[in-house]
This record gives sequence, structure tokens and C-alpha cells, in this order.
Amino acid sequence: MILEPIIQQPVIDTERFQLRPLQVSDAGLIALHTGDMRVASMTSSIPHPLPPGTTEAFISRCQSQERSEDAWAIDATKSGGAEVLGVVGLKHVDTDACELGYWVAPQFWNSGIASEAVQALLEANPRNCRAFFATVFQGNAASARVLTNCGFKYLGDAEGYCLSRDATLPTWTYSLRRD
Repeated sequence: MILEPIIQQPVIDTERFQLRPLQVSDAGLIALHTGDMRVASMTSSIPHPLPPGTTEAFISRCQSQERSEDAWAIDATKSGGAEVLGVVGLKHVDTDACELGYWVAPQFWNSGIASEAVQALLEANPRNCRAFFATVFQGNAASARVLTNCGFKYLGDAEGYCLSRDATLPTWTYSLRRD
């Protein structure tokens, strides 16, 4: 029997789903979704093809008491949906600043899931952040819309490395202040 570590992260309810801390049992669905090049290519840190153990290592890092990132599964079982629609997370940048990241499985794209998850996480603000930052690869207009729909403001263009594409790509950078 595998015991789940106790994670100091809240469960965040929305109308359609819950944002809940990652569980070891999420590994299969997360690997299935992040193994899709359409998902991996829109993130900076997901490799493609997905090496064995990558997902389990990610979950383990997110469950560690010394973690630098909090991550939540977008879990729609309360409304009869899938256990993992995607993942939304906050990387700890400073004591009152976080970098937001998220992905949603392709079969749930264009359904408002990402906007609802990001908005719920921002409203809950579990790390009491005063500033949030996010970066999307240029060409990913859907993710840019999620950010602007949730109140983020465009800061400018930059570049970021995409592990799955093994390339440095142009990005759009956004911020949101809660003063």
C-alpha cells in the first residue's frame, strides 16, 4: 500500500471541478496527457518523448516539504468527469511572488477549463502572492487569452527554452499584481 504524503495545499472548489494536490495515483493520466506533443510543445519543461519516471519524479517533487512549486490536479470527478483534466501550478519566485503555469489535456481545450482553473487559483491565492507572472510561447494565443481573461497584463516579449522542441522560442510575458 502506497501512502500519500500530507501536502500543505488547499483543495480549491469550482463549479465544475476541484483543484487538489497531486497524488501518486495521478501519474498514469498525467503521463498520458503530457506525453502528447501538443501539450509538451506548449510548455517549457515537459520533454518529448516523455522518459520513464518523469511524471513520478514531478509528483514527488511537488509533494516534498522542501518543494519550490505547488501543483494541483484539475479533477472533475465531482461532476462525473475525468480525474485529471490538466495541472495548474505556482512556482515560488520570491516570498510574495509566484510564476503561474498550467496545461490542459487536448480533449478539454476550448472548454473554459484553463480559465476557470487559473481564476480559481488566483482567487484562493494559497501562497498569499502579491505578484504573479506567466510566460507563454508566441503562437499559443489560447494560453495568452486565458491569462488576459484572468486579469494578467502583457509585459513584453522575451525568449524561453522549450525542452520538447529543443529550441529557444519567442515568448509573451504577463503579470498580475494584487496590492
